[in-house]
Amino acid sequence: MGWNMRRKEYSKDYNRPDYGLRDDKGHWKPPYPCGYAPLFSEKFKLKNLFKFLFGWDGYLFPRTFGYILLAVGTYFILHNEIANFVGLSLWFIFHMFLRNLAMAVIVYSAYHLYLYTFKKEGNHKKYHPEWLHKDAKKFLFNNQLKDNIFRTLVVGVPVWTAYEVLYVTLFAKGKLPFLAFYDNPVWFVVLLLIVPIIREAHFYWIHKILHTPFMMKHVHIKHHLNVNPGPWSGLSMHPVETIGYFSAALITFIIPSHPIHMFLFMQHAGLTPAYSHTGFEGPHAKGLWPSGQYFHYLHHKHVACNFGGPGVPWDKWFGIFYNGEGKFKYKKVKLIDRK
Repeated sequence: MGWNMRRKEYSKDYNRPDYGLRDDKGHWKPPYPCGYAPLFSEKFKLKNLFKFLFGWDGYLFPRTFGYILLAVGTYFILHNEIANFVGLSLWFIFHMFLRNLAMAVIVYSAYHLYLYTFKKEGNHKKYHPEWLHKDAKKFLFNNQLKDNIFRTLVVGVPVWTAYEVLYVTLFAKGKLPFLAFYDNPVWFVVLLLIVPIIREAHFYWIHKILHTPFMMKHVHIKHHLNVNPGPWSGLSMHPVETIGYFSAALITFIIPSHPIHMFLFMQHAGLTPAYSHTGFEGPHAKGLWPSGQYFHYLHHKHVACNFGGPGVPWDKWFGIFYNGEGKFKYKKVKLIDRK
């Protein structure tokens, strides 16, 4: 959830070359502080909540609704294989993997090609003054993009696929609680709609664990090497972190749910990082496509703040929220070779 109340106020100025502010080191920031969804806004208004829920670049459209359609489509494509499942086969696993691989390549590449290869936005609204590192020993292959792509496709997508394969196997054997649409259509739909909220809560607490000294030094550091993130940085993680990150979907192993809910959890987790790690403030394409998340970029920049997301104010409740305005007041976290 990347919707920002203040961003709407500046919509007419998106494409002005002097939009936003750059400091003396070239770092860019938007002309407004990042904030939370209208329900948790200090200046709550019912009409803003309505716009947030149903407006473009809001809670439902375009991403949540798009993910729901994708999950529904995935289920119906795989329906026969799930209904007639007799046991694991290499073809079934490969089929699941290939589908996830294709989705990841299409989504992550689309953002990268538009912003970094063809540079359609130039450096307009780019948070960090530099482009991706091409000669840095801290990355695999001494190259940030190659490192990020490798970790996404060789680690991220297989872990994503493994969760789905495990779910389908247990589901087909009748070992998981099941919720059919006709049994409780209201809860079926509600569960679909609150997947982003559940995922954000899960992400916050998993993220806090990853920032404990041992996990930060040995696991989460791989993700935080991307001080200057690009779209492919989003799912670029240590294997242990990847397993924890995708574990949000385990809720469908516990509560009555449908395979559509499982696919939604996995696809939301697998594809959303491309949007939140673009390294640019959106929207793009002359204001048509919402993208970028200054909230999470501030975490990559300062490390000790903004562990959750801009939907539910977990960070604010625990006193570690930074909106990008004024001097950063929290304890600096020094990590080796993060330049």
